[in-house]
Amino acid sequence: MFRTGMENLPIYKLGEEPQWLHKLDANERPGKLPNAVNLEIGRRLRAIATNRYPDMGAAALRTLLAESYQLSVEQVTVGNGSSELIAAVCAAFGGAGRPIAYQWPSFSMYPIYAAMADSPTVAVPLDANFQLSVQEVLQTLKSADAKLLILCNPNNPTGIVIPAGELRAIVSQAACPVLVDEAYMEYYGESCVSWLAEFPNLMVARTFSKAYGLAAARIGYLLASPEISAAVGKRLLPYHTNACSLAMAEVCFSNRDKVMIEVRRAIQRRNLMFTRLSKLRAVQVFPSATNFLMVKVEDPDRLHRIFIDKSIGVRNFSHVPELKGCLRITVGNPTDNTSVYECIKAYDESQPREETQKRG
Repeated sequence: MFRTGMENLPIYKLGEEPQWLHKLDANERPGKLPNAVNLEIGRRLRAIATNRYPDMGAAALRTLLAESYQLSVEQVTVGNGSSELIAAVCAAFGGAGRPIAYQWPSFSMYPIYAAMADSPTVAVPLDANFQLSVQEVLQTLKSADAKLLILCNPNNPTGIVIPAGELRAIVSQAACPVLVDEAYMEYYGESCVSWLAEFPNLMVARTFSKAYGLAAARIGYLLASPEISAAVGKRLLPYHTNACSLAMAEVCFSNRDKVMIEVRRAIQRRNLMFTRLSKLRAVQVFPSATNFLMVKVEDPDRLHRIFIDKSIGVRNFSHVPELKGCLRITVGNPTDNTSVYECIKAYDESQPREETQKRG
Protein backbone atom coordinates (compact mmCIF):
# COMPACT_ATOMS: atom_id res chain seq x y z
CA MET A 1 0.00 0.00 0.00
CA PHE A 2 2.74 2.48 1.01
CA ARG A 3 5.80 3.65 -0.91
CA THR A 4 9.04 1.75 -0.39
CA GLY A 5 11.00 2.91 2.64
CA MET A 6 8.07 4.06 4.77
CA GLU A 7 8.50 1.09 7.08
CA ASN A 8 12.02 2.26 7.93
CA LEU A 9 11.13 5.83 8.92
CA PRO A 10 11.22 6.14 12.72
CA ILE A 11 8.78 8.26 14.70
CA TYR A 12 10.20 11.23 16.57
CA LYS A 13 9.64 10.70 20.28
CA LEU A 14 10.37 13.01 23.19
CA GLY A 15 9.69 11.97 26.77
CA GLU A 16 7.85 9.33 28.73
CA GLU A 17 5.50 11.68 30.60
CA PRO A 18 3.44 14.60 29.25
CA GLN A 19 3.55 16.44 32.59
CA TRP A 20 6.72 16.93 34.64
CA LEU A 21 7.18 19.01 37.75
CA HIS A 22 10.45 20.09 36.14
CA LYS A 23 10.23 19.76 32.33
CA LEU A 24 13.82 19.78 31.12
CA ASP A 25 13.68 17.37 28.20
CA ALA A 26 13.11 19.66 25.19
CA ASN A 27 15.52 22.60 25.64
CA GLU A 28 12.64 25.04 26.02
CA ARG A 29 13.02 28.51 27.49
CA PRO A 30 11.81 28.46 31.12
CA GLY A 31 9.04 30.78 32.24
CA LYS A 32 7.06 33.38 30.37
CA LEU A 33 8.22 36.12 28.06
CA PRO A 34 8.58 39.63 29.55
CA ASN A 35 5.22 41.12 30.46
CA ALA A 36 5.52 44.00 27.97
CA VAL A 37 6.24 41.52 25.16
CA ASN A 38 3.31 39.31 26.16
CA LEU A 39 0.99 42.32 26.22
CA GLU A 40 2.08 43.31 22.72
CA ILE A 41 1.62 39.74 21.48
CA GLY A 42 -1.90 39.74 22.90
CA ARG A 43 -2.71 43.02 21.18
CA ARG A 44 -1.43 41.72 17.85
CA LEU A 45 -3.32 38.45 18.13
CA ARG A 46 -6.59 40.20 18.91
CA ALA A 47 -6.21 42.27 15.75
CA ILE A 48 -5.83 39.27 13.42
CA ALA A 49 -8.70 38.67 10.99
CA THR A 50 -9.03 34.95 11.52
CA ASN A 51 -11.24 34.54 8.45
CA ARG A 52 -8.37 35.64 6.20
CA TYR A 53 -5.40 33.61 5.06
CA PRO A 54 -2.02 34.67 6.44
CA ASP A 55 0.50 36.60 4.36
CA MET A 56 1.93 33.76 2.27
CA GLY A 57 5.17 35.66 1.76
CA ALA A 58 5.64 36.52 5.47
CA ALA A 59 6.71 39.93 4.23
CA ALA A 60 6.78 41.77 7.57
CA LEU A 61 8.87 39.16 9.37
CA ARG A 62 11.20 38.62 6.43
CA THR A 63 11.78 42.38 6.21
CA LEU A 64 12.61 42.58 9.92
CA LEU A 65 15.06 39.70 9.62
CA ALA A 66 16.64 40.96 6.41
CA GLU A 67 17.25 44.43 7.85
CA SER A 68 18.75 43.00 11.04
CA TYR A 69 21.17 40.71 9.18
CA GLN A 70 21.85 43.24 6.39
CA LEU A 71 20.52 40.88 3.75
CA SER A 72 17.96 41.21 0.99
CA VAL A 73 14.42 40.02 1.64
CA GLU A 74 14.97 37.45 -1.11
CA GLN A 75 17.61 35.80 1.10
CA VAL A 76 15.15 35.08 3.93
CA THR A 77 12.71 32.16 4.00
CA VAL A 78 10.30 31.73 6.91
CA GLY A 79 8.99 28.33 7.84
CA ASN A 80 6.91 26.28 10.26
CA GLY A 81 9.86 25.90 12.60
CA SER A 82 13.42 25.55 11.34
CA SER A 83 12.72 21.82 11.06
CA GLU A 84 10.36 22.38 8.12
CA LEU A 85 13.06 24.39 6.40
CA ILE A 86 15.77 21.80 7.01
CA ALA A 87 13.48 19.14 5.56
CA ALA A 88 12.82 21.41 2.57
CA VAL A 89 16.56 21.90 2.04
CA CYS A 90 17.00 18.12 2.04
CA ALA A 91 14.22 17.83 -0.54
CA ALA A 92 15.78 20.55 -2.70
CA PHE A 93 19.30 19.09 -2.75
CA GLY A 94 18.68 15.42 -2.05
CA GLY A 95 16.94 12.66 -3.93
CA ALA A 96 17.68 9.15 -5.11
CA GLY A 97 21.42 8.69 -5.55
CA ARG A 98 22.17 12.11 -4.01
CA PRO A 99 23.75 11.51 -0.57
CA ILE A 100 23.22 13.88 2.36
CA ALA A 101 25.96 14.04 5.00
CA TYR A 102 25.72 15.23 8.60
CA GLN A 103 27.80 15.10 11.76
CA TRP A 104 26.93 12.33 14.20
CA PRO A 105 25.83 12.18 16.95
CA SER A 106 23.63 15.21 16.37
CA PHE A 107 19.95 16.13 15.95
CA SER A 108 18.14 12.85 15.36
CA MET A 109 15.94 14.26 12.59
CA TYR A 110 18.76 14.92 10.11
CA PRO A 111 18.95 11.31 8.83
CA ILE A 112 15.14 11.14 8.84
CA TYR A 113 14.81 14.28 6.72
CA ALA A 114 17.41 12.86 4.34
CA ALA A 115 15.52 9.57 4.13
CA MET A 116 12.28 11.46 3.48
CA ALA A 117 14.05 13.03 0.49
CA ASP A 118 15.03 9.52 -0.70
CA SER A 119 18.69 10.38 -0.16
CA PRO A 120 21.38 7.97 1.01
CA THR A 121 22.53 9.09 4.46
CA VAL A 122 26.20 9.61 5.33
CA ALA A 123 27.16 10.14 9.00
CA VAL A 124 30.45 11.89 9.75
CA PRO A 125 31.44 10.60 13.21
CA LEU A 126 32.58 12.87 16.02
CA ASP A 127 35.59 11.78 18.07
CA ALA A 128 35.50 10.52 21.67
CA ASN A 129 35.24 14.11 22.92
CA PHE A 130 32.47 14.91 20.41
CA GLN A 131 34.73 17.07 18.26
CA LEU A 132 34.50 17.21 14.47
CA SER A 133 37.55 16.64 12.24
CA VAL A 134 37.74 19.03 9.29
CA GLN A 135 39.73 16.58 7.22
CA GLU A 136 37.37 13.72 7.94
CA VAL A 137 34.39 15.86 6.93
CA LEU A 138 36.00 16.89 3.64
CA GLN A 139 37.19 13.37 2.87
CA THR A 140 33.73 11.94 3.59
CA LEU A 141 32.06 14.51 1.33
CA LYS A 142 34.46 13.65 -1.47
CA SER A 143 34.28 9.87 -1.17
CA ALA A 144 30.49 9.86 -0.85
CA ASP A 145 30.01 12.54 -3.52
CA ALA A 146 27.60 14.20 -1.06
CA LYS A 147 25.16 16.77 -2.42
CA LEU A 148 24.48 18.44 0.95
CA LEU A 149 26.22 18.72 4.33
CA ILE A 150 24.28 19.54 7.51
CA LEU A 151 26.16 20.80 10.55
CA CYS A 152 24.64 21.74 13.90
CA ASN A 153 26.52 24.53 15.67
CA PRO A 154 26.39 24.49 18.65
CA ASN A 155 25.61 20.81 18.41
CA ASN A 156 22.57 19.08 19.87
CA PRO A 157 22.71 16.98 22.06
CA THR A 158 26.39 17.44 22.95
CA GLY A 159 26.35 21.24 23.39
CA ILE A 160 29.82 21.52 21.84
CA VAL A 161 30.73 24.04 19.14
CA ILE A 162 32.63 23.75 15.90
CA PRO A 163 35.27 26.50 16.24
CA ALA A 164 34.84 29.31 13.72
CA GLY A 165 38.13 28.59 11.96
CA GLU A 166 37.29 24.93 11.47
CA LEU A 167 33.75 25.67 10.33
CA ARG A 168 35.05 28.22 7.87
CA ALA A 169 37.54 25.68 6.49
CA ILE A 170 34.72 23.22 5.88
CA VAL A 171 32.40 25.74 4.22
CA SER A 172 35.18 27.14 2.01
CA GLN A 173 36.40 23.73 0.82
CA ALA A 174 33.17 21.75 0.60
CA ALA A 175 32.16 20.92 -2.95
CA CYS A 176 28.47 20.89 -1.98
CA PRO A 177 26.02 23.21 -0.23
CA VAL A 178 26.46 23.45 3.55
CA LEU A 179 23.53 24.02 5.91
CA VAL A 180 24.51 25.23 9.39
CA ASP A 181 21.75 24.73 11.94
CA GLU A 182 22.12 27.52 14.49
CA ALA A 183 19.12 26.65 16.67
CA TYR A 184 21.08 27.50 19.84
CA MET A 185 23.15 30.39 18.52
CA GLU A 186 21.75 32.96 20.96
CA TYR A 187 23.42 30.98 23.78
CA TYR A 188 26.74 30.94 21.90
CA GLY A 189 26.94 34.20 19.97
CA GLU A 190 29.39 33.38 17.18
CA SER A 191 27.24 33.03 14.07
CA CYS A 192 28.38 32.41 10.51
CA VAL A 193 25.59 34.53 8.97
CA SER A 194 28.13 37.21 7.99
CA TRP A 195 29.81 34.67 5.68
CA LEU A 196 26.80 34.43 3.36
CA ALA A 197 28.11 37.06 0.95
CA GLU A 198 31.41 35.21 0.69
CA PHE A 199 30.16 31.65 0.35
CA PRO A 200 27.16 31.14 -1.99
CA ASN A 201 26.98 27.47 -0.94
CA LEU A 202 26.20 28.41 2.69
CA MET A 203 22.77 28.30 4.36
CA VAL A 204 21.96 29.17 7.97
CA ALA A 205 18.85 27.90 9.79
CA ARG A 206 17.57 29.69 12.90
CA THR A 207 14.55 29.22 15.15
CA PHE A 208 12.25 31.15 17.49
CA SER A 209 11.56 27.99 19.52
CA LYS A 210 14.52 28.16 21.90
CA ALA A 211 15.88 31.52 23.02
CA TYR A 212 12.76 33.43 21.95
CA GLY A 213 10.43 31.14 23.88
CA LEU A 214 8.04 30.50 20.97
CA ALA A 215 8.20 26.70 20.81
CA ALA A 216 4.41 26.58 20.75
CA ALA A 217 4.29 28.86 17.70
CA ARG A 218 6.56 26.70 15.50
CA ILE A 219 8.38 29.38 13.53
CA GLY A 220 11.88 29.50 12.09
CA TYR A 221 13.82 30.97 9.21
CA LEU A 222 16.52 30.19 6.68
CA LEU A 223 19.15 32.65 5.45
CA ALA A 224 20.77 31.85 2.10
CA SER A 225 21.45 33.18 -1.37
CA PRO A 226 18.41 34.32 -3.39
CA GLU A 227 18.86 31.31 -5.70
CA ILE A 228 18.87 28.79 -2.86
CA SER A 229 16.02 30.56 -1.08
CA ALA A 230 13.89 30.39 -4.23
CA ALA A 231 14.61 26.68 -4.71
CA VAL A 232 13.82 25.84 -1.08
CA GLY A 233 10.63 27.90 -1.27
CA LYS A 234 9.36 25.62 -4.02
CA ARG A 235 9.35 22.75 -1.52
CA LEU A 236 7.01 24.55 0.88
CA LEU A 237 3.23 24.38 0.86
CA PRO A 238 1.13 27.52 0.36
CA TYR A 239 0.29 29.32 3.62
CA HIS A 240 2.60 27.03 5.56
CA THR A 241 3.07 29.57 8.39
CA ASN A 242 0.00 30.82 10.23
CA ALA A 243 -0.84 34.43 11.03
CA CYS A 244 -0.65 33.99 14.81
CA SER A 245 2.87 32.55 14.71
CA LEU A 246 4.05 35.25 12.32
CA ALA A 247 2.67 37.98 14.60
CA MET A 248 4.32 36.49 17.70
CA ALA A 249 7.67 36.18 15.93
CA GLU A 250 7.48 39.78 14.70
CA VAL A 251 6.81 41.05 18.22
CA CYS A 252 9.59 38.99 19.80
CA PHE A 253 12.18 39.90 17.19
CA SER A 254 11.25 43.59 17.39
CA ASN A 255 11.67 43.39 21.19
CA ARG A 256 14.70 41.10 21.23
CA ASP A 257 16.57 43.40 23.64
CA LYS A 258 13.93 42.56 26.26
CA VAL A 259 13.66 38.90 25.26
CA MET A 260 17.42 38.31 25.46
CA ILE A 261 17.68 39.37 29.10
CA GLU A 262 16.54 35.88 30.13
CA VAL A 263 19.02 34.32 27.69
CA ARG A 264 21.91 36.04 29.46
CA ARG A 265 20.58 34.73 32.77
CA ALA A 266 20.30 31.24 31.33
CA ILE A 267 23.95 31.39 30.25
CA GLN A 268 24.96 32.34 33.79
CA ARG A 269 22.91 29.48 35.23
CA ARG A 270 24.39 27.06 32.69
CA ASN A 271 27.93 28.04 33.62
CA LEU A 272 27.17 27.75 37.33
CA MET A 273 25.65 24.29 36.86
CA PHE A 274 28.65 23.20 34.77
CA THR A 275 31.02 24.31 37.53
CA ARG A 276 29.05 22.51 40.24
CA LEU A 277 28.72 19.27 38.28
CA SER A 278 32.40 19.32 37.32
CA LYS A 279 33.27 18.81 40.99
CA LEU A 280 31.39 15.50 41.28
CA ARG A 281 33.45 12.33 41.05
CA ALA A 282 31.08 9.98 39.22
CA VAL A 283 29.85 12.46 36.62
CA GLN A 284 31.44 13.77 33.45
CA VAL A 285 29.84 16.99 32.25
CA PHE A 286 30.66 18.33 28.81
CA PRO A 287 31.24 22.03 28.08
CA SER A 288 28.20 23.62 26.47
CA ALA A 289 27.42 26.72 24.43
CA THR A 290 23.67 26.03 24.49
CA ASN A 291 20.82 26.07 27.02
CA PHE A 292 21.46 22.48 28.08
CA LEU A 293 24.20 20.30 29.51
CA MET A 294 25.09 16.73 28.60
CA VAL A 295 26.39 14.45 31.34
CA LYS A 296 27.89 10.98 31.16
CA VAL A 297 27.70 8.40 33.94
CA GLU A 298 28.43 4.73 34.46
CA ASP A 299 24.79 3.83 35.16
CA PRO A 300 22.59 6.20 33.13
CA ASP A 301 19.40 4.24 33.73
CA ARG A 302 19.86 4.59 37.49
CA LEU A 303 20.36 8.34 37.20
CA HIS A 304 17.38 8.58 34.87
CA ARG A 305 15.23 6.72 37.40
CA ILE A 306 16.29 9.18 40.12
CA PHE A 307 15.13 12.02 37.87
CA ILE A 308 11.82 10.32 37.12
CA ASP A 309 11.17 9.69 40.82
CA LYS A 310 11.53 13.44 41.40
CA SER A 311 9.29 14.26 38.40
CA ILE A 312 12.16 15.73 36.39
CA GLY A 313 11.97 15.18 32.65
CA VAL A 314 15.35 14.87 30.88
CA ARG A 315 16.50 13.12 27.70
CA ASN A 316 18.24 9.79 28.16
CA PHE A 317 20.46 9.25 25.11
CA SER A 318 22.24 6.19 26.46
CA HIS A 319 20.44 3.98 23.91
CA VAL A 320 22.39 5.70 21.11
CA PRO A 321 25.65 3.74 20.70
CA GLU A 322 27.76 6.87 20.29
CA LEU A 323 26.15 8.43 23.41
CA LYS A 324 26.37 5.48 25.78
CA GLY A 325 25.91 6.69 29.35
CA CYS A 326 24.77 10.18 28.32
CA LEU A 327 21.77 12.26 29.40
CA ARG A 328 20.86 15.75 28.20
CA ILE A 329 19.45 18.22 30.71
CA THR A 330 17.91 21.58 29.83
CA VAL A 331 19.07 24.49 31.96
CA GLY A 332 15.90 25.64 33.70
CA ASN A 333 15.06 28.20 36.33
CA PRO A 334 16.98 28.24 39.64
CA THR A 335 14.49 25.87 41.29
CA ASP A 336 14.75 23.43 38.37
CA ASN A 337 18.53 23.52 38.48
CA THR A 338 18.69 22.97 42.24
CA SER A 339 16.50 19.88 41.89
CA VAL A 340 18.68 18.57 39.05
CA TYR A 341 21.87 19.07 41.03
CA GLU A 342 20.42 17.30 44.08
CA CYS A 343 19.52 14.29 41.93
CA ILE A 344 22.93 14.08 40.30
CA LYS A 345 24.66 14.58 43.66
CA ALA A 346 22.57 11.76 45.13
CA TYR A 347 23.65 9.52 42.25
CA ASP A 348 27.28 10.57 42.73
CA GLU A 349 27.20 9.76 46.44
CA SER A 350 25.62 6.36 45.79
CA GLN A 351 28.48 5.17 43.57
CA PRO A 352 31.30 3.04 45.04
CA ARG A 353 34.39 5.17 45.48
CA GLU A 354 36.58 2.98 43.26
CA GLU A 355 34.10 3.52 40.40
CA THR A 356 33.85 7.27 40.72
CA GLN A 357 36.85 8.34 38.69
CA LYS A 358 35.75 10.40 35.73
CA ARG A 359 36.27 9.07 32.27
CA GLY A 360 37.63 11.59 29.79
